[in-house]
Amino acid sequence: MTRALAAVALLVALGLSACGGDDDAGSATTASGPATTPATAVAGGERDTVTLLTYDSFPESGTSLNDALAAFTDETGTAVELVVGGDVGTMVSKAVLTAGNPEGDVIFGIDNSFLSRAVDGGVLEPYAAQGLDRVPAELQQLVPGHEATPVDYGDVCVNYDIDWFRRRGLEPPADLAALAEPAYRDLLVVENPATSSPGLAFVLASIAAFGEGWTDWWADLRENDVAVVDSWTSAYYEEFSWAGGERPLVVSYGSSPPAEVIFADPPVDEAPTAAIESTCFRQVEFAGVLAGTDAPEEARRLVDFLVSERFQSELALNLFVYPANRDVALPEEFTDDAIVAEDPYELDPEEIAAGREGWIETWTDVVLR
Repeated sequence: MTRALAAVALLVALGLSACGGDDDAGSATTASGPATTPATAVAGGERDTVTLLTYDSFPESGTSLNDALAAFTDETGTAVELVVGGDVGTMVSKAVLTAGNPEGDVIFGIDNSFLSRAVDGGVLEPYAAQGLDRVPAELQQLVPGHEATPVDYGDVCVNYDIDWFRRRGLEPPADLAALAEPAYRDLLVVENPATSSPGLAFVLASIAAFGEGWTDWWADLRENDVAVVDSWTSAYYEEFSWAGGERPLVVSYGSSPPAEVIFADPPVDEAPTAAIESTCFRQVEFAGVLAGTDAPEEARRLVDFLVSERFQSELALNLFVYPANRDVALPEEFTDDAIVAEDPYELDPEEIAAGREGWIETWTDVVLR
């Protein structure tokens, strides 16, 4: 397989972002394929259907994640219909506009960058899911009112092209501050936070790291000729040196390196890229019952299932995230090269909700204008 074809395979695996994507989309399918009939017929009558509203990184068919949803159907007699609502920002915006009269019954993929917007917008019906006792307290405390249930987490981090640095006898940057040093001029590509979930996460990392000085750091990056693109796809597959671009530093995910190994053809023993742990911002994804659903019991059962071992065990190699259920063992091919930061940058969801729009506007003034 050529590098270009390997890149396509990785793109499909990671989606447009591991935690939400960059591009809009809209469709409806059942867990096993296009939704051409309302529900699957079973003995004794027609099977009920519950609609899962999710983001465009969620596979619509043909994966073990979809097989898990089919297992939910077998266990409960309730078919799962997928409605893809675009990237996480678009999905939440639509959900706010339809609050109380939702497009579905359950929503999955809201991350901590948009959690407060969904809660404050009346999108979610509080529900304490069965299985929360297996979810770490630090994830549960993000939603003390149980409006949403933590399902998975992962880190947005600067990744680097190992061979590029090795061939030049250079060390990759040690932390965020180092990215503004002259040694790394012209080397970094980032995503626009107005159009990209990892781009926003990287801005949030800078705010957590530098406080009021975050804009000065971005001004220094601009002087250091940072490149800005609209999406993770453009950053990783057009600008990043490993994929044929010119820049050996890219904002991506802590789980990007294992994806490079898993989808390599011919096979490789070591990841060609690595994530810099000291640059990581923690993203957490949530699911919740949509307020106004006309199938509340079925919706709650689906939320319970999303934190069960059956579903959680499929997350790592499908969405390249870490399961929230601490009882779930991770596959070796994932743990060998992925990182989960021991001390990631984090911001309270309420702080993000209060500052998000202003921060994006300020970033645009400093970096692009």
